[in-house]
Amino acid sequence: MHRGKGMKFVGDSRVPDLSNRKKNTPKDYSEYPGKTEAFWPDFLLKEWLVGAVFLVGYLVLTVAHPSPLERPADPADTGYIPVPDWYFLFLYQLLKYEFASGPFNIIGAIVMPGLAFGALLLVPFLDTSKERSPWKRPLPTGFMLLAIASIIYLTWESVVNHDWEAAKAYGEIKEEVSVEFDETSEGYQLYQGSSCIGCHGNSFEGGIGLPLVGLEYTAEEIVEIAHEGKGGMPGGTFTGTEEELQKLAEYITTLQPAE
Repeated sequence: MHRGKGMKFVGDSRVPDLSNRKKNTPKDYSEYPGKTEAFWPDFLLKEWLVGAVFLVGYLVLTVAHPSPLERPADPADTGYIPVPDWYFLFLYQLLKYEFASGPFNIIGAIVMPGLAFGALLLVPFLDTSKERSPWKRPLPTGFMLLAIASIIYLTWESVVNHDWEAAKAYGEIKEEVSVEFDETSEGYQLYQGSSCIGCHGNSFEGGIGLPLVGLEYTAEEIVEIAHEGKGGMPGGTFTGTEEELQKLAEYITTLQPAE
C-alpha cells in the first residue's frame, strides 16, 4: 500500500467456499438391510439427545428418592454385615438362595455368574446374522432380555427384603455410658482377647450388645448367659476356658458407671 494510491485487498485461498460444500452423505452400507445415515452429525446428534433425556431422568430420580444410607462406618463393629452397592445387589440376592449359599456358595458366587456372562460374550459368535431387527435375531434378543429381567428381579428382591431402618440403627449406641476400669487388670486383659469386645465395645459402653456396666447379674448368671445366650445374644461365643470365663464374669460384676 502506497500513500495516495488507495487500498488493495488480497484474498486467502485457504478459506473454504461454503457455497459449494458437498452434502454429508453416509457411506454405502447397502449390503446391510435397514436405514443408513451419516454418523456426523445425524446419528451422533440423536445419541446426544437420548443421553441428555436419560441424564435428566437420573437427576430427577436421585432428587426425588435419595439413596438409603446407613449409620457411619464403625471399624470397631466386627459384627456388621455390609450391603454392596446397588449394581451388585442382584449378585448379593443370589447368594441368599439355598441352592447358591452355604455349601453351594461357589455355585452362586462363581459358577452361575460365570455361565451367564460367558453366554452373553458368546452371543456374537453364535449369531452372525447381518439383520438389524431384534425380532429377526431371536438368540441375542432372548439372551439380553433374560439377563435384564434377571438383574432387575434380583435387585428388586434385594432392596425390598432389606430392612433399611434396622440397618441404619444397627449397632447404634443407645445411651452413652462412662466407666472407670483398670486396663492392667487380668479381667480387662481377658475381655480384650475375647469375642465379647466386638459387640459390647472397647470400654464396655455397648454397641451391638448392651453395655456391661452396672449389670444386675451375679458372676454365675453371666457365665450361664455366655453359654446359653439371651435375647439377641447367641450362646457359646466365648472361646476361652471355663476358668477364664469365670474370672471375666467376676470382673464384669465390678464395673460401675463413673460418677
